[in-house]
Amino acid sequence: MFLDATTLGQMVISKEISPLELVEESIQKATLLNPSLNAIVYTQYEEAIEKAKRFSLKNQPFAGVPLFLKDLGQEQKGSICTYGSRLFKDVKSMQTDNFVKRLENLGFIILGRTNTPEFGFKTVSDSLLHGPVRNAVNLDRNAGGSSGGAAAVVASGITPIAAASDGGGSIRIPASHNGLIGLKPSRGRVIAGPGSYRGWNGATVHFALTKTVQDTRNLLFHLQEYQMESPFPLPKLSAKELYLPDKLKPLKVSVLLQSPVGEEVSKDSVDAVMKIANFFENHGHSVTLLQKDPVDGIALQKGFYIISAVETALMFQNIERQIGRQVTRDDMELMTWAIYRSGLDISGMEYSKVASSWDRYAYQMAQLHEQYDLLLLPTVAKSAPGLNPYELSTELTSKLMRIDEFTKDQKQQLLWEMFEESVADTPFTQRFNITGQPAISLPVHCTKEGLPIGVQLAAAKGREDLLLQIAEWFEQEQLLQVTKQ
Repeated sequence: MFLDATTLGQMVISKEISPLELVEESIQKATLLNPSLNAIVYTQYEEAIEKAKRFSLKNQPFAGVPLFLKDLGQEQKGSICTYGSRLFKDVKSMQTDNFVKRLENLGFIILGRTNTPEFGFKTVSDSLLHGPVRNAVNLDRNAGGSSGGAAAVVASGITPIAAASDGGGSIRIPASHNGLIGLKPSRGRVIAGPGSYRGWNGATVHFALTKTVQDTRNLLFHLQEYQMESPFPLPKLSAKELYLPDKLKPLKVSVLLQSPVGEEVSKDSVDAVMKIANFFENHGHSVTLLQKDPVDGIALQKGFYIISAVETALMFQNIERQIGRQVTRDDMELMTWAIYRSGLDISGMEYSKVASSWDRYAYQMAQLHEQYDLLLLPTVAKSAPGLNPYELSTELTSKLMRIDEFTKDQKQQLLWEMFEESVADTPFTQRFNITGQPAISLPVHCTKEGLPIGVQLAAAKGREDLLLQIAEWFEQEQLLQVTKQ
């Protein structure tokens, strides 16, 4: 019988089960299942067992619950964090960041790290360093990215919850592909720092993948922080707002079905959205099918590449200082090299222009939410891809290897071509990283092949309480088809 992290934590507090039993069971499952999944890339089992033996009960909400961190950020002093990159395959973190400290203070016992694409740049997990992550539902499919390893760990039942992060869909995409609940909180909601408070200009947020709304809500309540030192301070949600919300009033729900980049959306993704749209309507809520996207999706995506390229160039400048030499093409995957080299040509004025456009998109979406309580749309345009998808053509590969020969605009066009196929499959998530809104992927549909498909719900900034209230309603009505292995 599946028990979520909240329940297990309460059982530890009431001494119905010990942290050591939980840790040893997860290690046993990981040892059995990970050779097939390739979801776990670093382990600290002996340390976890010792912590479980010495665990001191302090009424932590997740007392003794085993957890894997994502191998991207989420620094823990003394543990290896590779970022999916050969450059860091043997490098140990020098400090523990605030997010990981909070997880430990909540009672989680960390078992190791989960697989991710190099520097989290892809919507699939297939780094050259660690290899592809297999989907727990179908081992011939990729688990998605960039939190693919985290998704596989949770979907397979190794742990009931896993730490994740989302800079353009990296929680919600693998949540959809693996039949999980994936919340991307509002910008500024979850504790951050001290190394960085504005990853990718504020697009990135750390959180988790879960199987129950209870876990999602409890984790959000305890991870939220009003950080005045942050560039994006956000008032905390009260216990009443999260746990005792007012009775759900009739909602105005807007529905978006068209791909923001003009590509095909599969029938399964449309069917999933319409199933939920009809559910809302049948329960007395107003549903409106949007005829026009309030945001220019292509311009948004192109701007996203400019921001990520500049941030990558800065990252490698810091890495060069750390390792005492210049990085070369042999240090990284070709796609990473192309992003890095394209970022070197972009001026501060161009970066600032794109950052200002992000404010405009946020305003446009805020206007939408003055009229509608929710935006309902697909999480992905297609179900989980094959194990090694999105292979680059010989011609494009040749150009990327010679990327320094091209002009600034040509480099940006090459980035578009490089990601074109993957973005066609996953075009719906990036906007909410850019606008700072909360968005959640909920597993409500399966293809005829048995592959999960999620729908995405977004609310105005700061309204995770509404999203979780809706998610709990769906859960109670047995709409959620969560993978519970």
